Amino acid sequence: MTPKGGTAHAVLDLIGKLYGVEHQAEKQRLDPEQIKALRAEKSSPILDKLKALLDARVATTPPKSLLGKAIGYALKQWDRLVVYLEDGRLRPDNNLAENAIRPFAVGRKNWLFSGHPRGADASAAIYSLIETAKANGLEPYRYLRHLFEHLPAATSDAQRKALLPQHVDPQSLTISV
Repeated sequence: MTPKGGTAHAVLDLIGKLYGVEHQAEKQRLDPEQIKALRAEKSSPILDKLKALLDARVATTPPKSLLGKAIGYALKQWDRLVVYLEDGRLRPDNNLAENAIRPFAVGRKNWLFSGHPRGADASAAIYSLIETAKANGLEPYRYLRHLFEHLPAATSDAQRKALLPQHVDPQSLTISV
C-alpha cells in the first residue's frame, strides 16, 4: 500500500497533492465558495486516503518512534485538520500567521531584556501595529510616517481609530520629502 519510500514519503506525497489543490485555487483566483467546492471534489478524497493510511499504520508503527508520534498526533488532531474543507476562506495551515510573527520570534532573544516591562509592552505594540499594517496591504514605513504625522492631531477616539491600519487606504499613504 505504501510506495517504495515508506509511510513518511506516502504521507508527504499526499500532502503535496493537497497543496497542489490550493495552488490550483490560487492560480484560478477562485472565490471562497469555489474553493470550498474544489476542495470537496479534490482535497476530500486525498484526505480520505491520508486518513486510511494513518489508520492502517498506527497499529504497526511503534508509538514512541518519531513516525509513531507523528501518526498519533495527526490522528488526534484530525478533526481540526479537516475543518478547512468547510470554508474556502480558511487555509490548510497557519503559515501566514507563522510568517507574520517570524521577525518578532527571531529577535526575541535580542529583546529578552527590554529594560522594563513597559519596554516589552511597547515592543509588542509596535510589532503588532506593523504586522497589522502589512496584513492590510500597507507598506509599514509609509504607514508609520502617516501615523506619526496624524496622531498628534487626533483628539477623539474616532479620529484615533481612523488611524488604525485596517481603516487606512493604502493609496492615501504618500511620503513627502
